[in-house]
Amino acid sequence: MELLLTALGLILAAGLAPLPLLRRPACARIVHLILLTAGCLTGLAALARTWGQGIAPVFSCTWLHTLPLSLALDSLSSVFLAPIFLLAPVIALYGYHYLDRDAPIWQAGAHLFCFSLLTAAMVLVTLADNLPAFALAWELMSLSSYLLVLYDHEHEESRKAATLYLLFTQTGALLLFIAFGLLFQATGAFAFAQWSQAPHAIKLAAFFLALAGFGSKAGILPLHIWLPHAHPAAPSHVSALMSGVMIKMGVYGLLRFYFLIDDPAPILGRTVLGLGMVSGVLGVAYALGKSDIKRLLAYSSIENIGIVLIGCGLGMVGIASGNQTMTAFGFAGGLLHVFNHALFKSLLFMGAGAVIQQTGIRHLDQLGGLMRRMPVTGRTFLTGSVAIAGLPPLNGFVSELLIYFAAFQGVRLHGPDGLLAMAAILALALIGGLASACFTRAAGMVFLGEPRRPLPATVTEAGLSMRAAMVVLALACLAIGLWPEPFIRLALHGLSDLALPAASQPALLGSLPGNLALATRIFLAVLLVLALCRHCVYRAKPIARAATWGCGFTRPTARIQYTGTSYAREMVEFHRPFVKIHTKRSPIAKIFPDPVHYASKVDDWAEIGLRRLLVAPILLIADKLRWIQHGHIQLYIGYIVLTIAVLLLTV
Repeated sequence: MELLLTALGLILAAGLAPLPLLRRPACARIVHLILLTAGCLTGLAALARTWGQGIAPVFSCTWLHTLPLSLALDSLSSVFLAPIFLLAPVIALYGYHYLDRDAPIWQAGAHLFCFSLLTAAMVLVTLADNLPAFALAWELMSLSSYLLVLYDHEHEESRKAATLYLLFTQTGALLLFIAFGLLFQATGAFAFAQWSQAPHAIKLAAFFLALAGFGSKAGILPLHIWLPHAHPAAPSHVSALMSGVMIKMGVYGLLRFYFLIDDPAPILGRTVLGLGMVSGVLGVAYALGKSDIKRLLAYSSIENIGIVLIGCGLGMVGIASGNQTMTAFGFAGGLLHVFNHALFKSLLFMGAGAVIQQTGIRHLDQLGGLMRRMPVTGRTFLTGSVAIAGLPPLNGFVSELLIYFAAFQGVRLHGPDGLLAMAAILALALIGGLASACFTRAAGMVFLGEPRRPLPATVTEAGLSMRAAMVVLALACLAIGLWPEPFIRLALHGLSDLALPAASQPALLGSLPGNLALATRIFLAVLLVLALCRHCVYRAKPIARAATWGCGFTRPTARIQYTGTSYAREMVEFHRPFVKIHTKRSPIAKIFPDPVHYASKVDDWAEIGLRRLLVAPILLIADKLRWIQHGHIQLYIGYIVLTIAVLLLTV
């Protein structure tokens, strides 16, 4: 286990070693990248060495001579550690050129340190084996990610987004500590392994509190409000790390807590499955209505967390009903989608970051025609779009197929579980269709057609390190789609050290992984043959290049192209009871009318409800109590004396 501690040391050193070199920013970023990569590769070597060896203690000590700290590695930790160790150096590589701009020395140093601290904190969260260790790691993760969101602190948007994120993450932590406190009071133990001895009622109450706390970090509806604000405000590679990896810590915490309490009550799986369906469908519906490319990707993360929860919820329902095949495929699909989403969502945020860096534009309806100027970014973004839509032959198709298979196994169940499994199938189909439309819209509006506004001549391809990182992730998405067998078995391995070893047997998968691999390879071969035939047919023919047909207009302009709003309008309106659409238009009222304007905006009902039911009353009460802050120090001292007197009388 010394390798894991060495990996943690190198990752932390990657944040500290560049600080003396900040007057030479390129050298500082190189040192950070080298040490972070060395630490993550060491961590991967540690995972490979401990594969299949069961639960292994990593570290234990007593903090402040009072609180025990304990770290341990098991199969579930390994599955969540793999994307951390794989993606952190790739995202840091992307950040080498992305941060190649003039910035204060302290700002660059703080960013590199917080990036390494967040990576190390996520590793510690997955290794924590008792309450004090988990609480410290969770708070380190929350505070370091808050500082990363606050990178562009001179902008009001960044400050507001970071404050909102901090409020949600600390409220979620409060709910988690209440849940942990209930279990500690019932068992008297800090160690996670003893919490299964708590009474059934305490377990249920603690689980639902933990579901709210971890759900806030994961972005489950309706606890997702911070997410579409934090991602547009943060640097794009930070968004990639947070959306691709950090929000999965909420999923990890929920699964870890579920297996710790060892209570297969049906209500737990049904609740998680229901929240997954709601998050998946409404997440992609809101994404369809957004025109800010980073906000669109943020809502898409909510959708994919929903897919993960559908898989895990089906697995929990399988445990409660004793269906091992449903359990295996549900959890395997959910855990594999954690890994897949980390790859293609990081890729998409990187592509969006490259576009924003080159153009300075985030609005879909103001972009277009970038495929010619940014071919690598465009092709890798298109690869990520196909993967996130769950289409073959890429990795998203593999994990979603496993979840489909688990849902079809659940249809055989009687009562509400069978109905929920049928609803999960319908929800997955709807999510897949809407995701295809959403990313057809995103890729088409940004990279195809004609530019919707004049772009400066300086708009070129992204920097070398940014392109390299995007190509690596695009190839990884393709590799998992074509060779899914080891990755499916890796996901299933996540169950081997938990309370259901029978469901982690590879024999339950049967011949599905091999058949799936064969199907994706045949699909890719057919695509390549069709592309080759098209090339041969058009090779000898002259091809003219001209503007897109203007539908009869004699002087067409780029403004008559489809906009992202018009493309998605009918699909968004289909969800109108759950999606608030706000439209502004100026009517034509004269023979020679003035210029008309039309704007459509999709608002989040959860955010509206939070403002009306919580924020507005708190602000009203605070305004009414403003008289307390009168500035007289003598009365402030009187408040303190009165408070102490009341407390003494109470005690």
